[in-house]
Amino acid sequence: MAKVHKIYGPPGTGKTFRLIRRVNAYVRTGTPYHKIGYFAFTRKAAAEARKRIKVSDKELPYFQTLHAFCFHLLGLKEEDILQPYHYEELGRSLGIRVNYSDKYNEEETNFLTCNNPYFQLIGRANNRDISLREEFDRNEHDRKDIEWNTLKHIGLNLEEFKKKNTLYDFNDIIHKVLDSEKIPTFKSIFIDEAQDLSPLQWKLYDVLKDHTENIYLAGDDDQAIFAWAGADVNRFIKEPAKERVLRYSRRISQAVQEQSTIPISRISGIRKQKEYLPRAQEGFASTINNLGQVDLSKGKWLILTRTKSNLLEIMEQLKRKNIYFQSNKGKSFKVSIYNAANAYTKWCMNEAIESKDINEIREYIPGAKWDAKKPWYDVFTAANQKEVLYIRNLLTQNEQLSDNARIFLSTIHAAKGGEEDNVILSLHQGDKVQKGIKLSVDKQDEEHRVWYVGCTRARNKLYKLKAKVKKKEYQL
Repeated sequence: MAKVHKIYGPPGTGKTFRLIRRVNAYVRTGTPYHKIGYFAFTRKAAAEARKRIKVSDKELPYFQTLHAFCFHLLGLKEEDILQPYHYEELGRSLGIRVNYSDKYNEEETNFLTCNNPYFQLIGRANNRDISLREEFDRNEHDRKDIEWNTLKHIGLNLEEFKKKNTLYDFNDIIHKVLDSEKIPTFKSIFIDEAQDLSPLQWKLYDVLKDHTENIYLAGDDDQAIFAWAGADVNRFIKEPAKERVLRYSRRISQAVQEQSTIPISRISGIRKQKEYLPRAQEGFASTINNLGQVDLSKGKWLILTRTKSNLLEIMEQLKRKNIYFQSNKGKSFKVSIYNAANAYTKWCMNEAIESKDINEIREYIPGAKWDAKKPWYDVFTAANQKEVLYIRNLLTQNEQLSDNARIFLSTIHAAKGGEEDNVILSLHQGDKVQKGIKLSVDKQDEEHRVWYVGCTRARNKLYKLKAKVKKKEYQL
């Protein structure tokens, strides 16, 4: 049985740095890399860990997510794994709508992120390693959205679909590894963001403990915001271990740290009591009624929302104000129009352009003659004219559209792990969120953690954007 170490890392306290330093300490004392398991919560985080070790990826076979670890142990291929389009295909055959346009999977968490409540509940039951009936009886869903007989029917059809097409979901491959004898032995294992492990992943953890001498759990229960998908933060808090709390944040200013204590002070369930010290910088925190109260023309900004619908509203506001921004979906303008405009301008100046440029231009001047005497915006008749005007206005303001924008928009969930000097946190919750948190104390606690994560993305300045309707606002 492994000796277990637990590291609590509040925002900016260097949790990952400590883990990598410990990995290097094992290597210096003779432990080969293939005897070290480093399991991150996302592919992005795993890639960052490999990058910090500064050796080739081939030398780090077990620096990956737990799902990737199981995937490779079983020798599976990508085509063996159930993909979003499979859910959409099954949904069509059952006459239900399944849409994957709203993805937290920019971070690739492997949690099911479709918008269909039935598949969401099925995914949550799988993550919790309980039956559909047990998950249904927890009553953590809107009863208007889900009916038991329909849920049972969809669940049976999903299992039949996987069997017929020889497909596995992420939870299936963990089960297959648990039933196998394939887990190698390690000198040490590191699990980052352990507060986000699901009960099924904790089962894998329990087996891994029997295959290593030392195991390091790192995370922060205050940042556990994936309970909606079945993550078990209570197991992380209760897990017996030698504990250490990292106390010095290299990210958070004093004003931001003070704001962050408000939501976590409202958590009524179990919580690891801990304090962390901010940077010496005083920082700044204030409440604003609208985006016009801040100067977005300078500096870098992160604008965060609780819901996707609120995110889309703010995007529209910024476009109306002719502000250049980015999101997980890309830049705020249609890049193909901008590229075609650049190519057309070159052609007007007798500069050589490539065949792909010609094809892009033709998309917006269908069947028309090119006229070097006219600017691109006068001849791009097939382009969306609102989009053309937006791009023109950005160029008039001397925005460098080929560069990344200074302003980035995201939901709080998708921004977990990110940070910026200036953060605007929209306090709008929305009806669905407010209805959901009434279902249980656990959901209320998770909501407070979400706002804690939102606050702590700010390094220096935090602006709290009030909701248009006060009763739809998180009180911060």
